Amino acid sequence: MEQQPHARPVPADRTPLGPDSLTWKYFGDWRGVLLAPWAGVMQNMHPGLGAGVAEHSRFFEERWQRLFRSLYPIGGVVYDGPRAVETARQVRGYHDTIRGVDERGRPYHALDPDTFYWAHSTFFMLTVLVADRFGPGLSEDEKRQLFDEHVCWWRLYGMSMRPVPESWSEFQAYWDRMARDVLEDNRPARDVLDIRFIARPPAFSWMPHFVWRALRGPQARFTVWFTVGLFPAPVRERLGHRWTVRDERRLRRIGRFVHHVWRLVPFRYRYHPRARAGWAREAGLRAAGAPHVESPVRNSPPPEERGSPKHYVPPAVHDAR
Repeated sequence: MEQQPHARPVPADRTPLGPDSLTWKYFGDWRGVLLAPWAGVMQNMHPGLGAGVAEHSRFFEERWQRLFRSLYPIGGVVYDGPRAVETARQVRGYHDTIRGVDERGRPYHALDPDTFYWAHSTFFMLTVLVADRFGPGLSEDEKRQLFDEHVCWWRLYGMSMRPVPESWSEFQAYWDRMARDVLEDNRPARDVLDIRFIARPPAFSWMPHFVWRALRGPQARFTVWFTVGLFPAPVRERLGHRWTVRDERRLRRIGRFVHHVWRLVPFRYRYHPRARAGWAREAGLRAAGAPHVESPVRNSPPPEERGSPKHYVPPAVHDAR
């Protein structure tokens, strides 16, 4: 029987995170985009989430647009301050109609607490990886702090607390169990890593198409290698990839290089626009009631999809309809 989205009462404490949190420091950092394929594969390997993507998503037809527009509401749950609960309700609402029965006869619903929490846990672990592998590194106390913050972040969605581990150590056991016993090798996960013919990124719009086509192959091979190195070992093995001691050393050298180069980037340019707006509000440089920073129109869903409740559509696009 399909599990209902609410299994237990939700705690009343739904206090948004603030600038004193480690999550603010790392989640909206542009380095997280380096881990987008990792997050996509890890999420899609979950049976319920992968089935939802296979049957309801057009992600693979508009990869860059979907990635960059999704960063706005998802980031808003962390950085929108007093309005973060409202943003969380909107994000949750995008998943309400994503349900069905997968090809093996298993019912799924994107708002099943276990499924929704798995997606949330990958965002938490992405934050850990950005700080630990491509940043200054994290102590165990800092990892415990990030875990506690991710619980506060989860509460904003108003979902059941049942799937949430009680502590960082219990979360590590949960993560290992998911990697070993739950995640599956499926088509949506493999499609994330199939970027041989990926379109030119928006940031490279100045680049001639023939140059991008020449670079695309080496870039795709590097991205797959880089992503595979961040997988838990059971996931890597399930997908048929090898990882050597030499590979690990190379990846760690790249991580140190990224960290040192990133320190040269001015603070405000390190963050996604929604995160920058949060920092500016907290510094008194942006009015508390100012409109949210929204995704540019260029990232909007295809015209025929803009009326779907599954999609975040920037207000400027709504107003033009």
